[in-house]
Amino acid sequence: MIFLKTFFIYPNERIDDLQIPLENGAFVRIIQNPKYFCFGIDAVLLANFAHVPKAATVADLGCGCGVIPLIIAAKTNAKHIVGLEIQAEIAQMAQRSVKLNNLEEKITIENVDLREYKNKSIFDVVTCNPPYKEQGGGLKSRNIYHAIARHEILCTLNDVIKTAAQLLKPNGRLNMIHRPERLADIICSMRENKIEPKRLRFVHPKPSKTATSLLIEGIKGGAPKVFLEPPLYVYNENGEYSNEIKVIYNK
Repeated sequence: MIFLKTFFIYPNERIDDLQIPLENGAFVRIIQNPKYFCFGIDAVLLANFAHVPKAATVADLGCGCGVIPLIIAAKTNAKHIVGLEIQAEIAQMAQRSVKLNNLEEKITIENVDLREYKNKSIFDVVTCNPPYKEQGGGLKSRNIYHAIARHEILCTLNDVIKTAAQLLKPNGRLNMIHRPERLADIICSMRENKIEPKRLRFVHPKPSKTATSLLIEGIKGGAPKVFLEPPLYVYNENGEYSNEIKVIYNK
């Protein structure tokens, strides 16, 4: 175990620099452990896609290592962000990342099943990077933490959207990233739970490739009309990060 001033990191954990500046001049750092499924580009894209008004209250469902709350805290004027994580070891690691960045007054991590969270109609924004694969879809990893991150083992897509609808204030916004093949399921579940899809953006590996992810925003109680935003390309045809991705990553 390694001690860094008033907090500690466990063996096999690492501290990554997100290259996102905080108000105090430091850069956001995050504790990760490959055993627990490290975050990828999807979480970063979602955190940047979400519209977070000044003084907004935000909930991140299934927050994992806490990367989305950390990015939102650094890049927006949100009043407070709550991360909900069902797995105790991962929630505790996220809490240490919050402490590492001295963001305890702005971020709270709660070890709770999102389906059982009791605070209703109090959030302006909900974000979620959920498991993409249905319970019976695809091969499951032998690593249970990786399997939970990828498959709907502990919660389903409808669980996420139903919970978001309960947590959001009227006109509050749900922001998600998911796979294009689940778009019909997402829209049907949103409308079933009185959330109207409003913004949709497809994410492509490069301009010549089909979309592999989608970003979607819905408004609780919103009027029908969805706006399709320009596609987001991760790489250009030369295999380099696109200019927009460079901006997102502060490169």
